[in-house]
Amino acid sequence: MKLVNKVVLPVLDWVDYRLPVFSYARKNLIDFPEPKNLNYWWNFGSLAGIVLMIMIITGFFLAINYTPHTDYAFASVEHLMRDVNYGWLLRFMHANGGSMFFILVYIHMFRGLYYGSYKAPRELLWIIGVAIYLAMMGTAFMGYVLPWGQMSYWGATVITSLFSAVPLIGDTIVTWLWGGFVIDNNTLTRFFVGHYLLPFVILGLVVVHLWALHHHSSNNPLGVEIKTPGDTIPFHPYYTIKDMLGLSVFLIFYLGFVFFAPDFFGEPDNYIEANPLVTPPHIVPEWYFLPFYAILRSIDNKLLGVIAMFAGVCILFALPWMDRCRVRSAKFRPIYRQFFWIFVANCLLLGYIGAQAAVEPFVTIGRISTAYYFAHFLIICPLICKFERPIEPPESISAGVLEAEKGA
Repeated sequence: MKLVNKVVLPVLDWVDYRLPVFSYARKNLIDFPEPKNLNYWWNFGSLAGIVLMIMIITGFFLAINYTPHTDYAFASVEHLMRDVNYGWLLRFMHANGGSMFFILVYIHMFRGLYYGSYKAPRELLWIIGVAIYLAMMGTAFMGYVLPWGQMSYWGATVITSLFSAVPLIGDTIVTWLWGGFVIDNNTLTRFFVGHYLLPFVILGLVVVHLWALHHHSSNNPLGVEIKTPGDTIPFHPYYTIKDMLGLSVFLIFYLGFVFFAPDFFGEPDNYIEANPLVTPPHIVPEWYFLPFYAILRSIDNKLLGVIAMFAGVCILFALPWMDRCRVRSAKFRPIYRQFFWIFVANCLLLGYIGAQAAVEPFVTIGRISTAYYFAHFLIICPLICKFERPIEPPESISAGVLEAEKGA
């Protein structure tokens, strides 16, 4: 061991002096000071990063076995599943990994909403996170088309046709997306290239997201800023151990779907090769798009429905300026906390409505839920800021931790 240290350490020092990768990693991954009171809700950001890497790696190996051609795409996926060694494992890890990625990101976002992680000085951190979410949606949509099953084809037809509602240039946008006047080889090739490249855009945004995070450090359950060195602990070993425990539990959940219920999140119609002459009885997007699909269907006018659907995501960019309450954490905001859980329930309801047929009473319920979704951001949050009297949070993180220990 001593001999190894004598050989390795000088080499590492030589490299680090010329390119300080090791000292940079130590500063940001080992010695980086984090608030001492972070709970397990803060695990989901790192878990999402791990799943992103799994998706990129499995996606690479899937891409080298996939043929982006309407005559061969479906067959190439079947060949991958049946003939390529462990091809079934790669595909099931990738397909279920997409759902896991969205589950983790949704929890991560709702945690940010609850604890006020979008407030100053972390507004840009939140905005970059929403940009990551938008890039994820685009990547997932294009990936859903690639197996070239019935739901892939008709989902692409329905979603891309929405752009025709854009005045003046709508039809041009659709023609450009399709690469022609019908969904064909050009469309599949474009979606394949986009699905392959966008994860690297997401990866770049994640790097910027982490850069912004490390500039002001993480928010914490109390929502108070770091004031003294006693408010922090090193990231390693305290939070690396915590992240490893969270990863172990998550992998049990994730691999449970991969090995025992690989088609749980899928649609049976997607195991039928795409046929432009046969329309499935009920076209639905993947589950993570269902709330926004419900918003789209809740408005009769096509253009207004498309605007509302995109506004449902884009309104998150403006959230830091809609909720101006000086107290961040919902732990000290009793009225906001109640409306937060109503909002969560409403989002789940929108997801349920999006999976149902467009008949009564689902249409009326969807319209009410859509109205409440936007009212939460545009009306409820600003009003709560004016009329709520929040509980005064502790003066420092250390004081809050000591109070919690005394209470326990």
